[in-house]
Amino acid sequence: MKQSNNKIEDTKTEVEGQGRKVNGWEALSVVAVIVGIIAVSLLSLGAEPHVPLFLAVVFLAIYNFTKRQPWSLLEKGIVNGIKSGIIPIMIFMLIGVLIAVWMKSGTIPTLISYSFNLISVNYFLPSAFLVTAVIGISIGSSFTTASTIGIAFMGLGSGLGFDPALTAGAVVSGALLGDKMSPLSDTTNLASSVSKVDLFDHIRYMMWTAFPAFLISLILFFIIGSRQGDMTGTEMAGWLDSLNDAANVHPAALIPAIVMVILAMRRVPAIPAMLTGIILGFITAVTLEGQVILQEWMPLIQNGFETETGNSQLDNLLNRGGLQSMMWAVSLLLLALSMGGILSSLGIINALIASIQGFVSTRGRAVMTAVLSSMGLNISLGEQYMSVVLPGEAYIERFKEMGLEGKHLSRALESGGTVVNALIPYGVSGVFMASVLEVPVLAYLPFAFFCLLCPVITLFYGFTGISMKTK
Repeated sequence: MKQSNNKIEDTKTEVEGQGRKVNGWEALSVVAVIVGIIAVSLLSLGAEPHVPLFLAVVFLAIYNFTKRQPWSLLEKGIVNGIKSGIIPIMIFMLIGVLIAVWMKSGTIPTLISYSFNLISVNYFLPSAFLVTAVIGISIGSSFTTASTIGIAFMGLGSGLGFDPALTAGAVVSGALLGDKMSPLSDTTNLASSVSKVDLFDHIRYMMWTAFPAFLISLILFFIIGSRQGDMTGTEMAGWLDSLNDAANVHPAALIPAIVMVILAMRRVPAIPAMLTGIILGFITAVTLEGQVILQEWMPLIQNGFETETGNSQLDNLLNRGGLQSMMWAVSLLLLALSMGGILSSLGIINALIASIQGFVSTRGRAVMTAVLSSMGLNISLGEQYMSVVLPGEAYIERFKEMGLEGKHLSRALESGGTVVNALIPYGVSGVFMASVLEVPVLAYLPFAFFCLLCPVITLFYGFTGISMKTK
């Protein structure tokens, strides 16, 4: 936003949304109420995240009524918000089917079995973090990483007696590190594009944040990993034998996963890639079992893979997936997108961003404003793409005026946008991780070290000037 077109005056600035004008303090008050509703509901009342989001939508409806604005304004916001999430919703449902099919085909059980033979039990958490990071960088998708090798590590962690929240923290950290640093990642490309910086310059510059965050995370996983785990080698061998008996553990079962990785590296869109993985999983299952029983496949697609091995830990691992397993996530995502759409439609988001710009007067404040704006949009919208796009468009000219480069802005956007979304219980990434790994966001959040460290390190650089050489 150029100063010649709009003179920014602190929080008194008024921005015209689709409804009536909203000033900065009013917008801040509305968002504060919503954040308060969500925080009290989740932290004090122990509610599922659906409830506070529903209450937030009701609050916005009442707010709109007091402004004497038409109901159609809210409807338009809801429609626009949900429209932006149609593809993620479809991906969520396909992931549910993919997991169920890959359980039956033996793809995920084989990944679990082979992973155990490749890693050290004594260094399980660091291994989970490193492997998911490497795979994430290779394919550029935290979703695919978590829903394949991530599930395998969750199964291994369960068998070894690790707290699921710890394992999920390692998986989420590795998956987001890979997503953040991969040239194949959509969010990485988006951040560089919005900030008008070369993609590989953006990635190289992010190393200033990613490497120390990676190193500190690795050390922390080594430390806490040495105090966890209670299964002996003999018990683990028996657990793996039960897995081999209950599922199709076979090298051929890895074909669907290998093809999916190749498709991701070739930048095939997510939906056709997942459909290919599902079809190959079906073919693999039929080939290994030597028969097709359609009556088994219909409930499997709907309710997921189901088996009884006599081992409760193993049953909890294998019995998952299906369309129904993702409906919790889909309904939550619909509410989050509706809330975000209404906030945009009422002009709340634009008013907040415009009012904050007046605060950007020094290098440290510029970086802090970009990071906190991205985090704030994650909290208010639950959508990682908008948390990158809106602050990027709002602050790019101001950064240039201060002599800061596009890479300074793009790093701040990634640190406050991409990696933080996985820490929001109703964020697109957070909802996905919680559904696939079957661990609540607030449970794994304290152990998602990489995601927590990136914003802190970026703010440190902003105020100290380290790595912040200006023109």
